[in-house]
Amino acid sequence: MRAWELQGFSLDELVLVERPVPEPGPREVLVRVLATALNSRDLQVIHDQYDPDQRLPLVPVSDGVGEIVAVGDEVGRVAVEDRVVGAFAQGWIAGERTWERWLTHLGGHRDGLLQEYALLDAEGTVRAPAYLGDAEAAAATSAAATAWQALVVQGGIHAGQTVLVQGTGGVALFALQFARLAGADVIVTSGHEEKLERALALGACAGINYRESADWDERVLELTGGVGVDHVVETAGDLARSLNCLRVGGLVSCVGYLGQLDLDAAGAPDWSYRTGIIPVLVKNARLQGLSAAPRESYEEMYRAMERARLRPPVERVFPFEEAVEALRYLKSGAHFGKVCVAGAAS
Repeated sequence: MRAWELQGFSLDELVLVERPVPEPGPREVLVRVLATALNSRDLQVIHDQYDPDQRLPLVPVSDGVGEIVAVGDEVGRVAVEDRVVGAFAQGWIAGERTWERWLTHLGGHRDGLLQEYALLDAEGTVRAPAYLGDAEAAAATSAAATAWQALVVQGGIHAGQTVLVQGTGGVALFALQFARLAGADVIVTSGHEEKLERALALGACAGINYRESADWDERVLELTGGVGVDHVVETAGDLARSLNCLRVGGLVSCVGYLGQLDLDAAGAPDWSYRTGIIPVLVKNARLQGLSAAPRESYEEMYRAMERARLRPPVERVFPFEEAVEALRYLKSGAHFGKVCVAGAAS
């Protein structure tokens, strides 16, 4: 089978190779990958900006959908021909995240899905919503589950609240859609007017161009009558501004840090970024860090999505052979929503 193998920490060292088709163990399933969806985290892994202990070679990319073609002897919850997605952390089924559960994540600790066939833990799979196409199902995985965890599971989002989402990537747009599903208002920030217009069409009540309004947090306060938003889905790492436009007692869900990813001369991340404690105390703020979600959250999320027939925004689907080009396109920041790669056999 064909697989994209990361042999060094660079897009230039992501190489299309031949590998043997793996056989599932007793509690594993073998899936024929139908589509994958890309995340900024995939680029961080590829450029050695995610885990200082990352081992190579590695098949990257955590998110995707596939058809089960073989199952292990002890598998009972799914069957051959089921179309499934894999939970980001294969061993995180329910409850709180632990290191043991977390160190089962695809495209990092384990080989990911940018290959023709892939092994998944049977307990780490979820049947994909039937109404979604393959690219849409691949898109509605870890980014969607992170937004669901932030707003619904941990955030208790409800009608009448106001949510700030930063940017128009996967997590941000799923957060927009889930907040609107709950009856909340959403303010979106972006550096591109066209993307803000698309976000408004998707249901946002207001958009702020942070390139034109450097003090975008002050603009958020204006839009909320000086009160601030109930919830910030923080993807940039600009925590000081997020706290400034948060209402007293509000919640900031920290799911990204792209705006604070400073690199040293060797290209390694500087993890020394700190935020002063005073703004947190003044706002009586609640802060939570989030990365993906347990399998049970995927299941709950899919039930809600199916009832609402919610469809994830998919910007573009690249052929399997153009996976590197797809990652370069993601890196360019030109996308709105998800960038996907078709399966090798599609």
